[in-house]
Amino acid sequence: MEVILRETIDNLGRAGQVVKVADGYARNYLLPRKLAYLVTPGNLKVIEFERQSLLRKETKQKGDAESLKQTLDNIELMIRRKVGEQNALYGSVTNSDVADELEKKGFQIEKRKIHMDDHIKTLGEFSIPIRLFKDVTAHVKLKVEAEPEA
Repeated sequence: MEVILRETIDNLGRAGQVVKVADGYARNYLLPRKLAYLVTPGNLKVIEFERQSLLRKETKQKGDAESLKQTLDNIELMIRRKVGEQNALYGSVTNSDVADELEKKGFQIEKRKIHMDDHIKTLGEFSIPIRLFKDVTAHVKLKVEAEPEA
């Protein structure tokens, strides 16, 4: 099924773009959430009107993302975890943990925007990429330390 995207969706396409998706994905996810229109001559005209406002909206969002990137690049997070032998963590540090730490510092970042290659299972310092907008990625410094023994 071909649909016109109303919003940019990761791994699918940009707003205003015509993409081919599975029928069920369109019927059950994109159309009910108003993320896309069916491709019809009337909807093509509607999306042309929306395209101008989308461009202004994207420009504003990119500017906001750039300023947030400047702030996040200077942020340093610290997470303390219990460790076992050879300084191996009990459990791991995930993107949810990073999102929680950022929230404590006053930043509302969705955990799906935090792109970690794998969960952190060792002590040390790490650079965590956060994709704020397309082509705008901030890097937060994360320090994983051992929890002091009681």
